[in-house]
Amino acid sequence: MRKTCLDSIFEIAKKNQKVVFIGSDLGPGVLDKFKKKIPSRFFMEGVSEQHVIGMSAGLALNGFIPYVNTIATFITRRCYEQIVIDLSLHNLPVRLVGNGGGLVYAPLGPTHQATDDIGIMRIIPNMTIICPCDAIEMKNLMFETVNHEGPIYIRIAKGGDEIITKKIKKFSIGKAISFGVSKELQIISTGIMTQIALKIKDRLKKDKINCGVTHLGTIKPLDKVKLKKIISNTKKVFTLEEHILSGGFGSAILEFCSDEIKKHTSKINRIGIKDGFVEKYGTQELLLEYFELNEEKIYKKIKKELSK
Repeated sequence: MRKTCLDSIFEIAKKNQKVVFIGSDLGPGVLDKFKKKIPSRFFMEGVSEQHVIGMSAGLALNGFIPYVNTIATFITRRCYEQIVIDLSLHNLPVRLVGNGGGLVYAPLGPTHQATDDIGIMRIIPNMTIICPCDAIEMKNLMFETVNHEGPIYIRIAKGGDEIITKKIKKFSIGKAISFGVSKELQIISTGIMTQIALKIKDRLKKDKINCGVTHLGTIKPLDKVKLKKIISNTKKVFTLEEHILSGGFGSAILEFCSDEIKKHTSKINRIGIKDGFVEKYGTQELLLEYFELNEEKIYKKIKKELSK
């Protein structure tokens, strides 16, 4: 998914002379093609995230469309004030690409775990947040980011994730993707958690439980029309996110229900990471299991809730 994202930026830049790429201390070889073929619009600025945001704001004010790429925790927490004041206050067309959303950088400890990025970016006015589930959706949404108004935060996974959107014909920022609708049970997810949701759907089918899955590749703005229709017409809803429960994706769904369809708020069951810092080290898969966010643990949680 990460490679697809960066390759897409290069393809976009070849077609649009306003597009520039800014990296912050990325590994050697990242976007070498871009650097060689369009050197005047390729910048690698080192460990200086606050400066990078200010630089991207300046370029945007001069008619450019900057794509800024670095580790998700650094591009959100480390330069939060600059994002709010320099980008969002002026509603500038800067695209913030956060590598390793969620628990991707599991071996590097709590400083690198982006488990709060959705929450802190979601409350910024004018900010759009996208969180694709696979490389196909990533590529399609990336080409939509060029002409999108205002700043965008793009949350990307580690790459090599299963492709689940081959049959989807249209991708749009702000529009949900349906993998089936059920009056009995609906899972609403974002990012790679949608891949897990689909596996759980198949397991529940074997238990003769009809389960629908709705993927929100855009977390802000939410697809309110589709959400209202789905939530209003099902008995139970589970939200899945690779993020702490406080202020995250599930919170956004709950807020929407409270504002738009109050009587359905009690249907919502949030599944995510408990409040706190990530204390364990290992692989992403091990940490997903530790936080009970893998297929087996989520399946058991849903079955337990349904049995009540």
